[in-house]
Order: sequence, then C-alpha cells, then structure tokens
Amino acid sequence: MKHTAFAAAAAAIAFSPLSAAEIDGVAAEVGGHMILKSDVVFEMRRLGFGPERYGEALNSLVERRLAVDAAGKAKMSVQDWVAENRIREIVDNVYGGDRNNLTAALARDKIPYAEWEKRVKEDIIAAAMRWNMVECHVRATPSEMRAEYEANRQKYSSGGTVTVGVILLKPEDVHLKETVDAELKTNSFENAARAYSADSHAADGGLWKDVVPGEVFQDVVVEELENMPVGTLSRWIDVSGWSFLLRKIDEKGRKTMSFAEAYPKIEAEVKKRNRDRLYKEWIDRLKAETYINIK
Repeated sequence: MKHTAFAAAAAAIAFSPLSAAEIDGVAAEVGGHMILKSDVVFEMRRLGFGPERYGEALNSLVERRLAVDAAGKAKMSVQDWVAENRIREIVDNVYGGDRNNLTAALARDKIPYAEWEKRVKEDIIAAAMRWNMVECHVRATPSEMRAEYEANRQKYSSGGTVTVGVILLKPEDVHLKETVDAELKTNSFENAARAYSADSHAADGGLWKDVVPGEVFQDVVVEELENMPVGTLSRWIDVSGWSFLLRKIDEKGRKTMSFAEAYPKIEAEVKKRNRDRLYKEWIDRLKAETYINIK
C-alpha cells in the first residue's frame, strides 16, 4: 500500500487559504498585471514553502502570469465544466468531499470564492498552455539516452531494500521546517521525528526498515532515495502543502541494470532534462516580450 498521507497530499493541489488583507503591497508587475505580496504568501502556503523560498514562489507566479497571458493571446480559455471537475477533485481530496468545508475555510480567511475559483482556472490554463508549448514537444533520442546511461551508470540500479527515516510535516506545520533543521543539529533524527512528524511511523522514530521504496513511497521520494548515498539527509521535499525530510540509513541488494533494463528510467531522465530546457526557453521568450518589474 502506498504511504497514505503522501498519496492524499499528492492527489490534488492543496489550496491553503490565506487572507489577502493580512499582507499588503505589490510584489511584481507583469505585463500590466499586479502580483501582490499576499498572492506570494498564498502560493507559499499552497506549495508548502518556508519563508526562505519567497523568491521561488514569486517566480512561479510570474511564470504562471506569463503563461496565462500567452494563452489569452492564443484565444485559449477553460470551459466551466473543466473548472468544476477540478474544483470537485480539490474538494474531494483536500476538504473531505464537503464543499461546505471549502466555503468555511475561504470565509475564515476572507478570500472571496470568485477569487479562489479564478486561481483554479488560471492553473488549468497555464498547464494547458505548457502542454501545447512544451510537453507535446519533449523527446528522448537514442543517442541522448545512450550518453545518459554511459555517464551515469550508478544511477541505474534495481532491486534491493532500503532503511529510511522519515519526518513528515502537515500543511499547517510547514513553518516548523527551520525548527526541525535546528533540532537536528543537537538531537537525533529519531527524536525529531517523534516530536514533530505526522508520519505513521513517527512513534518508531520515523523508521521504515528494509522496505522496497516503490512499494511504499511515491515516485518523488523514490527518486530522491535513489540519488542519496547511505548516511545522508535529503532536502525538504514539498508536495501540495506536505513536506518530507528523509535520512537514508541502509541499502541492501541493489544491482546495476543493463541499458535495456534501465530503458524506462533513462528515457524519463532524458525527457525531464529536455522538458526543463524547453520550458526555460519558452519562459525566457515570454519574459523578453513582456514588461516585468520585480519590486
């Protein structure tokens, strides 16, 4: 069974509400549109970012604004039924299937429903525009894949088990990242997990012993573990408001795969690299064509 807390977190975008009235001021101008500081903090809450990632959240909003404006020029829009289906997914996965919970959360934080719905539609439009301009053009050529395999054979191994420590912070607890980081300088990972983690193994010090990563963790965690040497600590992994910190304790029984065996992983890696390159090139073109003023 997949790690249930992680699966629930990854199921939908967790729109953590925040009152726009709490924070005032313009963070950026993008093509005549204003991005408020409150918008940036809303985005940080939504992505589970700590305060040190303010700039990253602002950049995300700038890029989304560029994509939405480009979609407008291309006469792209989102039909109401598409937005409603997305909202239903969010309600089911984030608000327990009860739309009243969403309404209450928005009212508590003084966010008009129309504003929240607009953000949902913009996310859909930006994703559709990215698909048209980037995703559908991503390829992995045989020569690129062979070069990737030869340069990084150590990345492509299979089988075996790992023993890993996990600290999981709920969306409302992401502000504790710095506290946990400070705690780990003077205390053990196990004690920090018992004190702060919402993971189902927190009582055991966050210990997941001799597990097959793909059977218990989501892909983003599996990928992080594959690239971690034994004895190291991961970065914070943020997914839809939830935050994970990993410690790789032990690893057993892994073997290097042949090119044929590793083909799907190699293809995914090359496509990711090409996807990132195409996306950057697209965004750079949009930035060059648009007036942007970061405050």
